[in-house]
Amino acid sequence: MKTPAAAGGEVVVREAVAEDARIDAFVANHPEATPFHLTAWTRAVERGCGPRGRFLVAERAGDIVGYLPLSEMRSPLFGAALVSAGFAVDGGVLGEGVEPLAAAARAIGYPAVELRGGPVPAGWTVDEDTYLGFVRPLAEDEGAELLAVPRKQRAEVRKALSADLEVVTGGLALADEHYRVYAESVRNLGTPVFPRSLFRSVLEMMDADILTVRHQGRAVASVLSLYFGGTVFPYWGGGVAAARHLRANDRMYFALMTHARGRGCTHFDFGRSKTGTGPAAFKKNWGFLGTPLRYAKWSDGPVREVNPQNPKYAMMVRSWKKLPLPVANLVGPWISRGLG
Repeated sequence: MKTPAAAGGEVVVREAVAEDARIDAFVANHPEATPFHLTAWTRAVERGCGPRGRFLVAERAGDIVGYLPLSEMRSPLFGAALVSAGFAVDGGVLGEGVEPLAAAARAIGYPAVELRGGPVPAGWTVDEDTYLGFVRPLAEDEGAELLAVPRKQRAEVRKALSADLEVVTGGLALADEHYRVYAESVRNLGTPVFPRSLFRSVLEMMDADILTVRHQGRAVASVLSLYFGGTVFPYWGGGVAAARHLRANDRMYFALMTHARGRGCTHFDFGRSKTGTGPAAFKKNWGFLGTPLRYAKWSDGPVREVNPQNPKYAMMVRSWKKLPLPVANLVGPWISRGLG
């Protein structure tokens, strides 16, 4: 597919095959890139959950000037769609060629295409009301970081720092412990857990690690974080029921700020939360300002809807919270593979 360019010649869009290093070089040098644009993210999703990855590039005179990663989502519960990026909070069109990249995505033949972040193609449905993103710079040291937290939350962090809690960091050696904590956390929220293989694939293929908080030798809170472009992204985190009164989550996120600073990070991306929810309020209490995230959809028919706040899922969420944890962990990965 070709389109006239404003300057420098024609833009050609094609599907890239086995060109990961070339694409990642473009991503690494683009100021609006996220870790979800890296080919490793889509490859990890493919290996860990099954959805096939597709990579569209826009080129001018042989150079990549635009890019769109896609995951093929198919689910008997949630329908089929191409998602950019699968299981991510970002990853839409990066760079130039928005319209031809969008047209090429539609031409693949799925009934819907979803773009998370990036420019919006003309005529697509836009949602800027559902999700907020939370990012701010890290302070220069631990003391300054504590002062950067608003007073009420700072008092909670101080209590967490004085509590009998142990913090450990690592990679695959902590994966099983992290999964146990995360699985219990999302079950308590009424959400199916992702497959264990997804977490392991991300740890193996990306710049990522785990930080876990233990109380009396038992993990009570844990987070798997991504690192990209000087920013830490605490992505899959949670705590067991005891974490709240132990203030383990407060200890976890403050410890992650210190850990990330030691790794050379300058920014902390607290991820997305739905507008008006408890998680969004929690992040605001830490001094993060919510910024609306812009998502776009095209569909040939009814729009795919996977938001758990949709009223039609309310009974499912309530029922899921009551499932025995072994049952939730057995059935959850099968369901969550189709969420994307």
